[in-house]
Amino acid sequence: MEFEDVNSDIESVVLTKEQIAEGIARIAREIENNHTGHTPLLIGVLKGAVMVMADLARELHIPIEMDWMAVSSYGASTKSSGVVRIVKDLEISLEGRHVIIVEDIVDSGLTLSWLLENFESRQAASVSVATLLRKPDAMKVDVPIDYLGFDIPNDFVVGFGLDYAESYRNLSGVGVLKPAVYGG
Repeated sequence: MEFEDVNSDIESVVLTKEQIAEGIARIAREIENNHTGHTPLLIGVLKGAVMVMADLARELHIPIEMDWMAVSSYGASTKSSGVVRIVKDLEISLEGRHVIIVEDIVDSGLTLSWLLENFESRQAASVSVATLLRKPDAMKVDVPIDYLGFDIPNDFVVGFGLDYAESYRNLSGVGVLKPAVYGG
């Protein structure tokens, strides 16, 4: 779905689908350079990372494996609660694996910090993070981002997997949602 389809709800465009494709290609080249000689395990964080994971997997020119994890720290809110619960756990063991957590966005860093600790406790050989978006001004904890698409302002954004109340995920770009839509 293009922004024009819901233009009345979008305040401004942050990234076009072309810019996103360029960012994902850049991330893929960096991963390829760092993972020669072994097969990284990409772990997508559901639901938001579906679009990023799919495009990144198609863009990579090295062998990969994939798994998915669903965690919740938002509920119906627009801000992370910091309390993480596993909704769907991994099916593949991380022991001895080179893991890349694939995220759509890192804002507070609280969920990602929890995931990093959790994955390291599962004896992964290495754990790195790839994210399309980061909000530096929203960070509450310092978490390493190994592969970064774009830094963006601390606005409430939707599209390309990012949602508000399960809507707007299928927008082809990323845009700022008008505060009137979510009562902000």
